[in-house]
Amino acid sequence: MNSQLPISESEARRAVRNRDAAYDGRLFFAVVTTGVFCKPSCSSRAAKPENMRFYASAAVARDQGFRACKRCLPEKSAMDSNPVIPIARYIELHADQKLTLSDLSKLFDLSPAYLQKVFKQTMGMSPKAFQDGIRHHRFKAYLKSDASVTDAIFNAGFGSTSRAYENTANQLGMTPAEYKAGATDKGISYTCAKTTMGFLMLAASDKGVCFAMFGSSEKTLFSLLAEEFPSAQIVKAKKSEQINQWFRAIEQHLEAASPLPDIPLDLQGTAFQLRVWSFLQSIAVGDVLSYSDVASGIGQPKAVRAAATACGKNRIALLVPCHRVLRGDGGVGGYRWGVNLKRRLLKLEQEK
Repeated sequence: MNSQLPISESEARRAVRNRDAAYDGRLFFAVVTTGVFCKPSCSSRAAKPENMRFYASAAVARDQGFRACKRCLPEKSAMDSNPVIPIARYIELHADQKLTLSDLSKLFDLSPAYLQKVFKQTMGMSPKAFQDGIRHHRFKAYLKSDASVTDAIFNAGFGSTSRAYENTANQLGMTPAEYKAGATDKGISYTCAKTTMGFLMLAASDKGVCFAMFGSSEKTLFSLLAEEFPSAQIVKAKKSEQINQWFRAIEQHLEAASPLPDIPLDLQGTAFQLRVWSFLQSIAVGDVLSYSDVASGIGQPKAVRAAATACGKNRIALLVPCHRVLRGDGGVGGYRWGVNLKRRLLKLEQEK
């Protein structure tokens, strides 16, 4: 067994036995009797367990004297062989056009049902939702530029103003016109102090907490807050404001893992992100799940990578507890505010 492989031997053998494509690209197995190495999903005849060797990369397998399988082509990027990737790239390049499922299926010679299924499994959303997401991000960029709201609507690919408002108002947390103005009518109050886990800034709109981030200083965190809500009416919270009570509750939680009160949130993201963040809030203190568990929990077990990406986009630490999600092999995995902080938070909660 290769000592650098970040999973157990039993997990590696199970992945190969099940021909699990989810491990392609991060696990390779070689057979000493044939001198060939493959990816887990290879359809070749099963080898005897005692003849198998496992590696974390194709390069290491080659260094050990094995040659690449001509059937599964293990050195070819899984992304390159995934039929969804060129479809996603096409949608991205033509997001301003009307793209139906029928159009895409004809273009890529796939049945509509299969294209919809495999795209959703890989990307965590339908082709239509993916296109809407691209339009939404472009729309935000146009609104931040000198373009008028109307120009932004049509440049982003929305066919009408009503469609733009229907698709973006909830995700922006305000109307497009308000966002264009830099959310000047959106009052945001914040508080910041050094906690046992480092500096924490908490900010809230009239709907609830919209920002909770760790950082190296108040200045750094304020820059991030201002970037997220450009030109908004951002003011430091008065001592009497509710947000200070929420902050003290979070401090107590960080010091002794005391229960957090029911703090309202103002979440803004794509429909898929909102589903992931909502599920994260159901994970109890002291419990941990894998990214695979999260994907299954929202009803899309194949969308593991998309679920992990949504966790990484979370901007409300602790209250949307993405730190309670680990890699499938039990490893800590990434964390927006650093893996060391993630380990400390997990230790605090699990020792309580």
